[in-house]
Amino acid sequence: MPLLSYNSALPLDLFDVVRSICNSMVSLLWYATALVAAIAPTTGVAGQYQLGLGVADITGPIVETNMMGYASLAQTGTSYNHLYSPFSRAFIVADSDLTNRFVFINADIAMGDTGIRRSIVSRLSTLYPGLYSDTNVALIGTHQHSGVGGYLENLLPQLTALGYVPQTANAIIDGTVLAVQRAHESLAPGSLSVGNTTILDANINRSPSAYLANPQAERDRYQYDQDKDMTVLRFDDASGNARGLLSFFAVHGTSIYENNTLVSSDNKGMAAYLYEAFAEPDAMPGNASFVAGFTQSNVGDTSPNTLGAFCESPGEDYDGMACEFNHSTCGGTAQDCHGRGPGFLISDFESNRIIGEKQYLGARSVMEDTMSPVSGAVRSVHGNHTFTLPNGTQAQTCPGAMGSVVDTLDGPGAFDFIQGDNSSNSQNPFWEIVKGAVTPSPSAAQIACQDPKPILLNTVRLCALPYEWTPATVDIQMLRVGNLGELTTMAGRRIREAIRAKLISEGILGSDAYVVLAGPANAYAHYVTTREEYGVQRYEGASTIFGQYTLEAPFVGDSPSGTPASDAAPAEQTSKAISLQTGVAFDSSGGNSFGDVLADVKASYAVGQTVEVQFVGANPRNNLRLGSTFLTVDHQVNGAWIAVRSDAHPSTVFRWNRTSTVSNPLNVGLRLALISSRFWALAL
Repeated sequence: MPLLSYNSALPLDLFDVVRSICNSMVSLLWYATALVAAIAPTTGVAGQYQLGLGVADITGPIVETNMMGYASLAQTGTSYNHLYSPFSRAFIVADSDLTNRFVFINADIAMGDTGIRRSIVSRLSTLYPGLYSDTNVALIGTHQHSGVGGYLENLLPQLTALGYVPQTANAIIDGTVLAVQRAHESLAPGSLSVGNTTILDANINRSPSAYLANPQAERDRYQYDQDKDMTVLRFDDASGNARGLLSFFAVHGTSIYENNTLVSSDNKGMAAYLYEAFAEPDAMPGNASFVAGFTQSNVGDTSPNTLGAFCESPGEDYDGMACEFNHSTCGGTAQDCHGRGPGFLISDFESNRIIGEKQYLGARSVMEDTMSPVSGAVRSVHGNHTFTLPNGTQAQTCPGAMGSVVDTLDGPGAFDFIQGDNSSNSQNPFWEIVKGAVTPSPSAAQIACQDPKPILLNTVRLCALPYEWTPATVDIQMLRVGNLGELTTMAGRRIREAIRAKLISEGILGSDAYVVLAGPANAYAHYVTTREEYGVQRYEGASTIFGQYTLEAPFVGDSPSGTPASDAAPAEQTSKAISLQTGVAFDSSGGNSFGDVLADVKASYAVGQTVEVQFVGANPRNNLRLGSTFLTVDHQVNGAWIAVRSDAHPSTVFRWNRTSTVSNPLNVGLRLALISSRFWALAL
């Protein structure tokens, strides 16, 4: 098969699908607007489907557990905090007679994972024999970087979490299965419609120098160096009342910085909270019947830190200046280069609120406007594809390897590796020695295949020591309703255009078809760049572990209505996983009793003040309270106390810390920002 040029179409279509990428575009939801509202059928409900929606808590252990996303050991401690909870939101779309269906799970986790998905599918297959399988269940992560870690089954992302954390994994599995159960139980006739809007000032390209390596003619077709469009899929009941939405917009879940220890769901979770609170103001977070899914898209080179990257170098003459353009450095090193969100002068949580609000308002503007009805078939396809075989005679993907870049403007990494190094010269002589002890040296063939990437970790050679470090086989999935890895902006554009062009040419979709990408999904295989961006070797190129031809590596069949060939499923790794995290060995209240109040509330507060209370409590890892709360805020109405806030609400903060390692007294602190003049009571 000839190589894919920048303006050609990948030979992909719905049912002999795509092995097009190895990263987070492992799942696609696609649809078409073949009928616009003005010419929709005048009788009945256009595009009648069976629709189900559900949501459930997946938070996991909020203390003494590393967080997933920044790969920072510093994001671990005994003073973990809890902000608004991560949830899984499940969307089931079935045809009117329930013959075909798929489940789209939008989870507030950093990325999908093969082991987590395997367990979810197994549980669903047992609960609903013959209905849910690998083919029609997609697990997509919102790519937030403030959730609990240790749940991925491959070794590399487990390192900073001190191995596999079963509590984290089980919370995600249990909560997600419950969300799907709720969606299944709510299946009812309804309709779908689609719309688009443009959202400005909610994302920037964090690797603009790599984007500029793409052909000028291609770049000239686009106004921006990242996608500004949001696509919204609306779910209505049979009477036309909105039950929920799925939106697709590309922005990294890194509004909240690397030094944060508050468990939260970042800007996508904030957007979901804002929309669900708008739809049902009196519902607790996660308990609204309206389900708002804010899904990630071709997120690879996007950032929510829209003010740009600046040097935080007190005492240096470049302090406060923009980071160097090509390498994101300050005075020649990367450690002081930090991105700034729109609320920088206040806090990263304010930045998170702003970016979340922009997505919420964008989705709301689409939902309140005229949308185009969706009609047609419901289909899904899934396959596993190994990235070590040649693609034709002109190109091949490579065995997995990580490059020598571990930082971005969203979070500088350790050891001061510098982005944009595409030479074979070592950036760090110490690591040239250490990496040989960690991983066997790459072969000449591997070096040539990964060129111009300087290989830091030759992860494929470690696939069985003690178990797979990174995926060698990756889930690829496509979902269709109607006529309908962390990809960088341009990689995502090429994929969308290629799929759309092929499906239209095969007569499967009309000329007004849309294609959207969703990820990181199902399995995390790091990044996918264009070949031009790969050559620059910024973070995204260095993390395209299967080499420069990853984007151009489709597996196709011969029939537009058949089932694609598939490799064997990825080998199960969870049973081999190492876990160094111990359980809660000892809890003590010291000289107090559990529940003793150490700092009580005042008699009254004014609006804008903060209510704080501190008491003695046990380790939250003893009971995750999944689907429940560690606190409530109650409002007195006619002499009765009614719970109106939980620990999942943005106005509350729950802190736990071990104040002594000898006697182990455990302090819990609660904080509430007053946002009305009503009287509140904290129920512990």
